[in-house]
Amino acid sequence: MDLPSNLLPDEASPEWLNKGDNAWQLTAATLVGLQSIPGLVILYGSMVKKKWAINSAFMAFYAFAAVLVCWVGWVYRMSFGEKLAFFLGKPGVALDEKFLLGKPFLGYFPTATMVFFQGVFACITLILIGGSLLGRMNFRAWVLFVPLWLTFSYTVSAFSIWCPDGWLAKLGIIDFSGGYVIHLSAGVAGFTAACWVGPRSEKDREKFPPNNIILMLAGAGLLWMGWSGFNGGGPFVASVDASLAVLNTHVCTATSILTWLLLDTLFFGKPSVIGAIQGMISGLVCITPAAGVVQGWAAMIMGTMSGSIPWYTMMVLHKKVKFLSKVDDPMAIFHTHAIAGSLGGILTGFFAVPKLCRLFYMVTNWEKYIGLAYGLENGRTSAGFRQMGIQVAGIVFVTCLNVVSTSLICWFIGLIVPLRLSDDELQVGDDGIHGEEAFALWGDGERFENYKHNSVYDAEELSYVNSRPMVDDP
Repeated sequence: MDLPSNLLPDEASPEWLNKGDNAWQLTAATLVGLQSIPGLVILYGSMVKKKWAINSAFMAFYAFAAVLVCWVGWVYRMSFGEKLAFFLGKPGVALDEKFLLGKPFLGYFPTATMVFFQGVFACITLILIGGSLLGRMNFRAWVLFVPLWLTFSYTVSAFSIWCPDGWLAKLGIIDFSGGYVIHLSAGVAGFTAACWVGPRSEKDREKFPPNNIILMLAGAGLLWMGWSGFNGGGPFVASVDASLAVLNTHVCTATSILTWLLLDTLFFGKPSVIGAIQGMISGLVCITPAAGVVQGWAAMIMGTMSGSIPWYTMMVLHKKVKFLSKVDDPMAIFHTHAIAGSLGGILTGFFAVPKLCRLFYMVTNWEKYIGLAYGLENGRTSAGFRQMGIQVAGIVFVTCLNVVSTSLICWFIGLIVPLRLSDDELQVGDDGIHGEEAFALWGDGERFENYKHNSVYDAEELSYVNSRPMVDDP
């Protein structure tokens, strides 16, 4: 049968290329990118005290750019390229058309699409780590931290878990779309880095109100809707499994939000907007390792647990455990990513459906990829317990890796530049660090008026006058 002319292979559309898969994967990658730029930029910039709005947003903005340059320079091949060791690939450039226009290690689209898709995943990981360091990390130290952590920590997790040659991948760990590689890594690395950098100023820790709650919700909404690409792009194909992953993602997240709000209302008397956002993030993180391999009812159970267990660790346990309370984590990345990511990994090992795993992994090996619940039901108990063991082993590996690598990186950076801002910069905030202020209008009608300043961009320094009409002096 003759194919329509638009489906005939040619030099730009080789026989192995699936145009639908390529279109969806590029769309999914763009949705993931939008989670960071502008999603987390807006969320961070509006969720902090107004004097930290620019610095917090700019940490995310810088990280996105720096990661992409490093990614195509050497990091992509360390994460997904030819094996150098059982946990790492050989570094290499991902810029040549002969490499980028060929078929990747998985999928029916060009390697260029895979490089971009995986690149935006790496970007959001670093930005999530930054959430633990807002309001006190020296920006110059952050400039160094991003490429170093990407090179010496992210690559190891990604290769070990996602690359077909990775040791955990060969064992059969299930991490559908980054519960381990992205969220657990970010939660542990952020918490570890926060220990090294130290807390915010005492005044900021006592009172740190968001500067714009409505804008904060807009950033959270971009993060939530962008997760359709985050988990929907996990199968690398526009398949039925991608559809299931998207639906499970939003069902789990909605359940998590409602659970968190219920607990806030029962224990504190009022539903909190910030609490709803934390419940949203916990739900998104928890479902990520399981999105396309569990039933819808299991996604709702996971949402209930992600809305309650991280709530407990954040609202109750954090205050009771001295070590946790001493570490300053402004965005609660440890609870919403390390705790929720670990929870998701364990629940994946329990609820993973063998048939759905076969749709995702395209394998027929019945000794791999079976949740404990189905192992108990089908008389394959040992296989179910084996899967749970692998999931727990992955948590231990990623946790130990990030504690050690992040500590070494922070120690090394501390030899070059201070990890922490000076006391004067901590007191002033954005203007002391960047010479810029976030808002032109605030307070009781005050506005920017007389300009004099910023030597870099000729954006003048600002003095303030009351916005009411002024009468000339006689």
